[in-house]
Amino acid sequence: MTTTSDGRRTETYRLITTVLDTAVPAVEIVELYHQRWEIETAFAELKATSMGGRVLRSRTPAGVTQEIYALLITYQALRIAISDTTLDRADIDPDRGSFTVALHAARDQLIAAAGVIADTAIDLVGAIGRHILDQLLPARRIRTNPRVVKPSHISKYVASTAKGRHRGPSHPATITIEIEATLTTQPPA
Repeated sequence: MTTTSDGRRTETYRLITTVLDTAVPAVEIVELYHQRWEIETAFAELKATSMGGRVLRSRTPAGVTQEIYALLITYQALRIAISDTTLDRADIDPDRGSFTVALHAARDQLIAAAGVIADTAIDLVGAIGRHILDQLLPARRIRTNPRVVKPSHISKYVASTAKGRHRGPSHPATITIEIEATLTTQPPA
């Protein structure tokens, strides 16, 4: 890692992949690598946002299974609503749709029993979608830090300065890709 005169840092990473198809651009592989972080966001949405800090209530394995399926179905339905909302809007990345906004809009629809008795079609995605579009998240920045697994003996409540982090001004990341194609082949058996 090197630091430039204006305080920015540059690092070189080596991404090793099994994708050997030269038709797949290296930029796409790097972008997909950065999007792998999205699964962490999904877990947080399931655990913290959907559950609201509560734990599963069931006391039997069958009940726990049923609650987990209900959470996963609800999560998937809301993600589909977010995706459907942004599907015909090429200028909006689906990542900008807030899961929390969608969840609260869906809860409001259920509590108010909106659309329970309807003449023709029920447009729940439209109601949720309007809330999503009104409260879009900012575009996500490229993550530049590698994923680190924290040892279990370290408290998450330790002060940031004790962790050795120095928080300075944040700069948007730019990625430059240089391709060094190295193919290794196994000797015939």
